[in-house]
Amino acid sequence: MDIQVLEGALVELPTADVRGMDRRAFGEFVGPRGELASYAFGWSTGSDPHVARLSIGIGVGNPGGGTFHAVIFANEDGHAFSLVDEPFERVPQGGPDLTADQSRAHEDLPFVWWVADQVMRHDRRAWWMRHWLLGTTCVQTPEVFERREPVLFISHDADDGVWQLIGASDASGSTGKVGHLHHAVDEDPSLIDVLDLPPGSSAVRAGVEKPWTEDV
Repeated sequence: MDIQVLEGALVELPTADVRGMDRRAFGEFVGPRGELASYAFGWSTGSDPHVARLSIGIGVGNPGGGTFHAVIFANEDGHAFSLVDEPFERVPQGGPDLTADQSRAHEDLPFVWWVADQVMRHDRRAWWMRHWLLGTTCVQTPEVFERREPVLFISHDADDGVWQLIGASDASGSTGKVGHLHHAVDEDPSLIDVLDLPPGSSAVRAGVEKPWTEDV
């Protein structure tokens, strides 16, 4: 059996200072031999530095069960995890909240890190969060930047890694506007399906509610 990363609820609320959004995503993990884990991760837009939170729970009702808590942060061209004491979220498969030291001593910590990697790889909300962590920029046509046209074409350049967002208007000769990719998803959540495009690939769609077709 292949692994399964099952996306659950996404909870979005204004931050206390009303300058951003607090987002918390929940889900379930099923391993190839039926191993179970629950997870939650979250980030708050408008916060600085950009640091996200993660909780992974295993072994509910069993002596070795527990909930592991970590922060996620940008590291070179990717991201990294670090265990923390402070609990983030309660998750169904979790047990008692573990401190960082208890987590490091736990025999199942390698499994927990493997789950974390799979969640970051397969949960679309994690792609969105990762672009926020990294501050990924994108070049948009003026029509897309000013929200006069929806994004119909998105590409991830192979040479310089630049993301491009284009609408219905001809992009040739236009003056591109630079913005953050995660802000584009704030405006159009349907972009979440193509946030994992590898360098050198692109995707196109006929309209906002139409499916994306990838050209890898």
